Amino acid sequence: MSKKKIETKNISWEYAAAPESSSHIQLKEKYDHFINGKFEKPSSGKYFDAINPATEKKIASVAEGSKKDIDKAVKAARNAYDSVWSVMPASERAKYLFRIARLIQEKAREFAVIESLDGGKPIRESRDIDIPLAAAHFFYYAGWADKLDYAFPNRKPKSIGVAGQIIPWNFPLLMAAWKIAPALACGNTVVLKPAETTSLTALKLAELIQESGLPEGVVNIVTGDGKVGAEIVGHEGIDKIAFTGSTDVGKLIQKTIAQTEKKVTLELGGKAANIVFEDAPIDQAIEGIVNGIYFNQGHVCCAGSRLFVQESIKDIFIKKLQDRIETLIVGDPMDKNTDVGAINSKNQWETIQGYIELGVKEGLDIFQSSCSLPKSGYFIKPTVFTGVAQSSKLAKEEIFGPVLAVQTFRTVDEVIEKANNTPYGLSAGVWTDKGSKIFNLTSRLRAGVVWANTYNKFDPTSPFGGYKESGFGREGGLHGLSAYLKFD
Repeated sequence: MSKKKIETKNISWEYAAAPESSSHIQLKEKYDHFINGKFEKPSSGKYFDAINPATEKKIASVAEGSKKDIDKAVKAARNAYDSVWSVMPASERAKYLFRIARLIQEKAREFAVIESLDGGKPIRESRDIDIPLAAAHFFYYAGWADKLDYAFPNRKPKSIGVAGQIIPWNFPLLMAAWKIAPALACGNTVVLKPAETTSLTALKLAELIQESGLPEGVVNIVTGDGKVGAEIVGHEGIDKIAFTGSTDVGKLIQKTIAQTEKKVTLELGGKAANIVFEDAPIDQAIEGIVNGIYFNQGHVCCAGSRLFVQESIKDIFIKKLQDRIETLIVGDPMDKNTDVGAINSKNQWETIQGYIELGVKEGLDIFQSSCSLPKSGYFIKPTVFTGVAQSSKLAKEEIFGPVLAVQTFRTVDEVIEKANNTPYGLSAGVWTDKGSKIFNLTSRLRAGVVWANTYNKFDPTSPFGGYKESGFGREGGLHGLSAYLKFD
């Protein structure tokens, strides 16, 4: 593990390890599907392993779903929708959401530890970002549950029915909250499939839902691989699809439901531009870039993986960025000193390594942290490629890892053209001390979210989503409610 070294003229020392304890968490050896308020064994009798990416050791066994399991879950959700949830007073529905939010807060430490064990992200991120935001989304949408007529005046909002929800592995509990909370607030019931590599916090959420007393069948969770997701998308009993994941899968979903009346929202891939002007607060921008691409191992679709630096400050900016990268601690996600944790899976690790090798083959200038990596687990050193051309795959394709591609620009028009030269349009960042420049770029960048002098800031009141091949529809805020409603 890399340790952050602090040096003076005569003294040098390292941070001591500060591991978060896992002794307080409760994990079963085997997890079944959560259907109709109970944990039920998979119809196939098959299970797959949940692996800790930092140690490559098995954590638990997780049920492998099938068409029968999805059918059972959809029927349970439909029955709960017709007989209980859609006819319950909205103020009563709100109480359940509030209760779930409070229980997440009470069990926050356990959720954070499981999230880091299962997903590889640093405990600081799980503890300070993922879990608090998940609770905040349930709180926020609980408040809207009995106010939909005020949120959408004169539109007579009504629930849709059964929502099929498929979430990725980068923010497991938070993505579940993003989707479940607004769906329930609007009076819908849910069949959720978490990513096969990060199912544990969703299953712990199922235990919490049991504890909350939520009526049986309102939330159902079926685990498995992409085939299970395909069964959800194609099921006739599903009224709404909400998917977060790759652009290729999003396109398949669109084709599958093209001749149906299912509503759909898609939050897909991204290749975000982070734009730094010569008048930017440089040190602040460095921190924002590190936060956007390294603290989360690049495991976010909105990671600022394309960095555009104005030519006049290129040399000093790159030098400062490299110096900052040298201070990052890469290693055990459970250590509270760790900045960069483990890559989520072996497959993703191999994908990222392939892009790094490609960048070297293309003749790009590469800089990597000089840190040492743990002997076991899936770790990659924070990496920067400079001299990247617009035509390079590193500038065009989503890497989903701690790899930054740097380009330069001279004028505002040039950087806007370069930033928009991508099939994606999820997010972007702008760093400058000129408010007029910020408003100019936010109106011309083809991105669903544009951060100014900050990066990767989320709030349940703010909508999030993209354009072009980054999908359509929004999650969060009132926009997140409208995705789960129909109007007369």
